[in-house]
Amino acid sequence: MIKQLTPNIPDYELLDTGDGEKLERFGKYVVRRPEPQAIWRKSLKDSAWQGADASFLRDSKSEERGEWRMKPTMPSRWSVAFDYKAMHLRMRLALTSFKHVGIFPEQAANWMFIYDTIEELKAKGIERPKVLNLFAYTGGATLAARAAGADVTHVDSVKQVVTWSRENMEASGLDGVRWIVEDATKFVEREVRRGNKYHAIILDPPAYGRGANGEKWVLEDDICHMLECCGQLLEKRDAFLVFNLYSMGLSAMLARTAVHQAFGTPESEQMGELYFEDRSKKQIPFGTYYRFKR
Repeated sequence: MIKQLTPNIPDYELLDTGDGEKLERFGKYVVRRPEPQAIWRKSLKDSAWQGADASFLRDSKSEERGEWRMKPTMPSRWSVAFDYKAMHLRMRLALTSFKHVGIFPEQAANWMFIYDTIEELKAKGIERPKVLNLFAYTGGATLAARAAGADVTHVDSVKQVVTWSRENMEASGLDGVRWIVEDATKFVEREVRRGNKYHAIILDPPAYGRGANGEKWVLEDDICHMLECCGQLLEKRDAFLVFNLYSMGLSAMLARTAVHQAFGTPESEQMGELYFEDRSKKQIPFGTYYRFKR
């Protein structure tokens, strides 16, 4: 089933998009960042954009890196909240040199799915479902799974990001996550050799990346092997997968085809785009998702 998803997060709002940029509110602070997909014109006045608390200026020598121009009142760190049923997440935000702030708000749609599906597994008698979160970043999906009562293994190759995730766990009043600082491919290969199994796998790979020891990751070259390994790690029944793609041009249909080859055809599946709508009703996708249950 193809379905476009947009979560409701009081602490986040997409204010405007256009001319290759987006204007967002995280909590009470407004941030201006590049957004290549915003190919249309801006709708708000220049004064709204110029009034941002922090604006990202891209480095002329780098496609990814840059620096922030901030108002004196803009803190180096602040927090946002996301509440759903009995889940109460608190995420620390900060301005990074890669234009990220520590959260992908559109992923809250997946956090709700993860929470609800783990609750379903527990209702079937699986007291503590085992969840593997790969390329786990600052841990929103990890915390959603843990809040639902799962045993969670969180894997990311960047030690500072794992530390950030741990801070988010503590701020959310949670504990007990298994933290792994390692290249995701090496970790899943070792888990396959060990014969380990998981009830859920969350796979959120970047287009490009580096492992803890400099291992190179290129999505188009490496994703099939990763999916094949994950196919061996996921339980055959009472299990689910969440798979995200952020690379422009990679569709939900491509994700579905690759997953079917590695995992087989599931009992139920959803796919589509994660998106937000700005105040002028312009809709912009921030990622492709594919997820199944079996």
